[in-house]
Amino acid sequence: MRELNDGRRAPLSGQIKSIVVLVHGYGADGADLLGLADPLGPHLPDTLFTAPDAPEPCTGNPFGRQWFPIRWLDGSSESQAADGLAAAATDLNAYLDALLAETNLPPSKLILLGFSQGTMMSLEVAPRRDAQIAGVVAFSGRLLRPEALAAEAKVKPPVLLLHGDRDPVVPFEDMRKAGDALVAAGFDTFGHVMKGTEHGIAPDGLSAALGFIRQQLG
Repeated sequence: MRELNDGRRAPLSGQIKSIVVLVHGYGADGADLLGLADPLGPHLPDTLFTAPDAPEPCTGNPFGRQWFPIRWLDGSSESQAADGLAAAATDLNAYLDALLAETNLPPSKLILLGFSQGTMMSLEVAPRRDAQIAGVVAFSGRLLRPEALAAEAKVKPPVLLLHGDRDPVVPFEDMRKAGDALVAAGFDTFGHVMKGTEHGIAPDGLSAALGFIRQQLG
């Protein structure tokens, strides 16, 4: 198990009553998403934002990080990708456990917000935790191992899927595939299409994410 470094933005109120963990994509790092605290923070004044760095240097981008190898980008084998995913899931779970213990908050006050590979990680980890978190915001990613979801899910947090309909990196069709698998497995699943958006987070998507987060945190 590897300890994850993170960046943080304290709640504007000075009181931590909830947490949003920002899980970055392939070739980036935590700082890449931590800036989302700027538009979201004023609407979530009691929320701590954290953005952990993935545990490995990125094979495809030496200046960034990766949660696990991606075969079609770095030439890794199927077994390397699977082993990397399993190891990163262990790392992220340990990070979340430590964060909840540090803040003395229940899992019901924690949101995972992922982008791209960070969405893959969030959708892999959240259903397999022992206690249900408040929800998952899943930007521009995909559900890995959909065939295993129903059998392996221990909990079923609500999920908001968001995707640009012009995404050239992770196909827009992956949003529907993830939604179908989540609904079939009994998850409360919501969707938002960022029209005209490529591989990124559009303002309308961020607004939809904020509404979802506020609703799930109560």
